[in-house]
Amino acid sequence: MVHYQQYSEVSKEELFPQREMMEKKQKKFLTVAPFECAWPNDLRFREAGRGCVAFDAFAHNDVTVVFREQVGSQHYHYKRDNCPHYTVIIGSHRNKRLKIEVDGKTVVDAAGVGLCCSSAFQSYWISIYDGLISIGKGRYPFQNLCFQWLDSNPNCTVQYIGLSSWDKHVGYRNVNVLPATPNHLSLWKHVDFVEHDFGEDDLEQELEDGIANYESWGLGKFLENWELSDMFFIVGKEERVVPAHKLVLEACGDFCLSSSVEEAVHLPDISYSVLHALLQYIYTGHTQILESDLCSLKSLSLQYKVMSLVRQCEEILERIMSNKQLVDSTQLVDIFYPSWLQCSKTFPYGLPIDRERLERFLSTGEYSDLDLYVGVHDIVLRSHKVILGSWSTPFTKMFTNGMRESVSSVVCLKDVPLEAFKIMLEFMYSGELNKEATEGINTLLLQLLLLADEFGVTLLHQECCKILLECLSEDSVCPILQVISSIPSCKLIEETCERIFSMHFDYCTTASIDFVMLDESSFSNILQHTDLTVTSEERVLNAILLWCLQARELCGWEAVNELMVNSTPEMLFGERLESLNEFLHLVRFPLLSPDLLNKFEQSSLSQQIPTFDHLVKEALRFLEFEVTDFQGSQRFQHRKSSFKELLYICDGDSNGVLYFAGTSYGKHQWVNPVLSKRVIITASSPISRCTDPKVLVSRNFQGTSVAGPQMEGGRNASWWMVDIGPDHQLMCNYYTLRQDGSRAFIRRWNFQGSLDGKNWTNLRVHENDQTICKPGQFASWPITGSNALLPFRFFRVLMTGPTTDDTNPWNCCICFLELYGYFR
Repeated sequence: MVHYQQYSEVSKEELFPQREMMEKKQKKFLTVAPFECAWPNDLRFREAGRGCVAFDAFAHNDVTVVFREQVGSQHYHYKRDNCPHYTVIIGSHRNKRLKIEVDGKTVVDAAGVGLCCSSAFQSYWISIYDGLISIGKGRYPFQNLCFQWLDSNPNCTVQYIGLSSWDKHVGYRNVNVLPATPNHLSLWKHVDFVEHDFGEDDLEQELEDGIANYESWGLGKFLENWELSDMFFIVGKEERVVPAHKLVLEACGDFCLSSSVEEAVHLPDISYSVLHALLQYIYTGHTQILESDLCSLKSLSLQYKVMSLVRQCEEILERIMSNKQLVDSTQLVDIFYPSWLQCSKTFPYGLPIDRERLERFLSTGEYSDLDLYVGVHDIVLRSHKVILGSWSTPFTKMFTNGMRESVSSVVCLKDVPLEAFKIMLEFMYSGELNKEATEGINTLLLQLLLLADEFGVTLLHQECCKILLECLSEDSVCPILQVISSIPSCKLIEETCERIFSMHFDYCTTASIDFVMLDESSFSNILQHTDLTVTSEERVLNAILLWCLQARELCGWEAVNELMVNSTPEMLFGERLESLNEFLHLVRFPLLSPDLLNKFEQSSLSQQIPTFDHLVKEALRFLEFEVTDFQGSQRFQHRKSSFKELLYICDGDSNGVLYFAGTSYGKHQWVNPVLSKRVIITASSPISRCTDPKVLVSRNFQGTSVAGPQMEGGRNASWWMVDIGPDHQLMCNYYTLRQDGSRAFIRRWNFQGSLDGKNWTNLRVHENDQTICKPGQFASWPITGSNALLPFRFFRVLMTGPTTDDTNPWNCCICFLELYGYFR
C-alpha cells in the first residue's frame, strides 16, 4: 500500500523570504510497495517539460521515477501506459543497470553497479529540460552528474512526477522540485536535508514498518534464536550459550558439524562479541565490531573458513595500517557482505551462503529436520525448517507455534500440487525459478503463483508476477483472470488483464468460450473499461448473453433468442439474470442499425426481458427523433476507441485502408500515402527502378514491380511489407493483390500481421493457390477465424515457395496491395 506524506516544492520566492521553510526539518517519508506508484498532486514541475526533482531513496533495486502529463493511479505501471511519458529506473536488473524508457520503450540501458543502497538512504537528482534528461547522485542537483541523454523528439508536456517501484519496497524522503536550470544550485543549498541511515531512532515508523514487513522473511530472524536450532556454542570464560543452525553454518563455511546429533561447540578463548559478529555476518550479511576485535574476528573466520569475512577483515586492517593509525578500541567498524560477490552462486538474500551447498543439502537430505508429505500420493520431500521458515511466515508459525508441527519432523500437505511445490522448494534454496515454470504462461506457473501467495513467499510471488506481466496476451488473459481475481496482491496483473481483454474484446469473446467463467466483478470491469474496443455493439450484446447464459459453446443473440421461445429468463439465466439486467445498460443500442433494432424489437428477448425491450425502444426513439431522457448518457455516444469499418466491396475499389490513408484519413484529396508518409512500404530487396514502394499503393498499373529474394535463416525469402503507422492498427478481414505485367505468378505464400514488425502471425496461408493466372490480374481473399479479430500495425506478403517463372522463381511480382477491415 502506498502511504502519502508531506512534500515541498521549493522556489526562489519560498526559499529566501520565508526563513521558517529553511529551518523546518523534512522527516516525512513515503513507502512505495512493489508494483505501485505514488502521485502526490503537488509533486510537479512548474513549467511543463522543464524541471528537476531531487530525493533520497532506500531500495535494493529499481528506484523508478515516472514523468508524465497527468497524474497516474496507485496501481499505475509504466509498461501499460499509452500516454507519452519518460521513465528513469535507477538500479534495474538487480541493481546493475541504469535505464531510461520513452513511452514504455527502452532507449538507454547502461551498466552501473551498486546504484541503489538497501542499508542507507542515497541522494539522487533527475533533471528534464526540453528532452535533455540528466541524472546525478548527491544532495545538490547539477553536481555529480552520472548520465545524460537527449531525446531527439522531446516530450515537452511532462509535468507530474510519480515515485514507483518494481518488485521490492522503495522508501523515498526529502523529495523536492526546482526549476531545471543550473543557476538554481545556490538556492538548492539552502534546503535543509537531514541525513538518516536505516535503523536510526528518528526514522519514521511508517517507513520502518513498510520495509520491515517486506523484510520480515530471511535468516536474520533466527540469529541466536533457539527456535529451530540444532546446535549451540559455549563461548568465553562465562560459558555463555549461543544457539545456531547447522545447515546455515555449513552452507557458509566449514564448521565440521555432525548431521545426526545436537552438538555443543566450546570456544573458551573467544569473546561473545566476536562470535556474535561472525554469526550476524552469516545470518544477515552485515555486522559491526570494535576495531580492537578485528584480528580475533579474522582468526575465528579463518578457523571456520568463512573466507569472504576473512578478506573483509584483512582489507579493513590494511586500510588502518596504511593510514598509520592506531587501532581504536572504542571505534565500531561496519562490515557488509560485498555486493560484487553476490553472484549466481550465493544465497539470494545477499548473504555469504553458498547456494550450491544449499542445493546439495536439499538433494542429499543432509542436516534435514523435516519430511514433507506432498499431494495425494504422499511423496516425501526432505527439507530444512530454517530455510522454509526464513522465506515463509506461515511455515515459521507452523514450526514455532507449539502445535504438533512444532515438535514433529513430519508435515502433510495433501491439497498441494506436487510439481509446483517442488519448484517452490527449489526456489527457496536457490533464489531462481525453474526454467520449466518460466516458459511462458502455463498451469504450472499459475499454481506456483497461488502457492507463493498461500505460503507468503514474497519474492517468488513477485517473480511469478513479473513473468505474467511480460507474457500476457489476448489468449492468456481469461485463464489468468480466473485464477488471480481472488488474490489482492495481484491487483496490477488483474487490471492489466482486464485492459488487454477490453482492447481485444472481439477476439477474447469469440476465440474461446472461457470468458463465461470470469467472475461478475472482472467481467463488469471489462465491459465498463475506458479502453473497450469493439467493431460492433452487437458483439457486446452477444458476449453479455453468453456470459449470463454460462454457455458451453459460442453463438450469437439469434441462438439465445431461439432458446427463449420455449423457456423463461429465470430458467435460462438462473442466478445471473440480475446481472443481465445490469449489463444490458452497458450495450450502446443507439449505435446499432435501425434494421437490427427492429429485429430486436420483434424478438423473444424483447418480449420476455423488460430491460432489453425498454433499451431497444429507447434506441429506436432516439434514432427517429433524436430525443431521449438520458441525452448525456454514454449509451448515446461512440466509444473513444472504436474502429472505423473499411470493408471490401470489389477488386480495386476505394474502400481500403491504404486508400483511406492517402486521403489523410478522409480529410483531403487522395495523395499517394507513401509520398505523404502516412504509410511505409518496404521490400525484401533494396529500392530500385523495379522495386518502388510507392507503386504498391498507387492507382496506376505498373508493368514491373518486383521484391527480390534475400537469405533469412538459411532460406530464400521474398516479401512486401506495409507499416500503417505507430498510431494505427487494423483488424484485417480482406486483402487484395494485383499481378504486375510478368508471368511470375505466386503459388505459395503467407499473408501475415505483426505488432512490432518482428514477430509475425499468419492470417492466411496459401498452398498451391492458382488464383492469379494472368498478368495484371486482381485477386482478393478473406481472412477468417479468430485471427481476423486481432489488430496489427504491420502486414506483409511472404513467399514460401517459388513462382511459376523458372528464370527468377523467387521474385515477388506484385504491383498493388490493399487491406480491409476495422481500422483505428
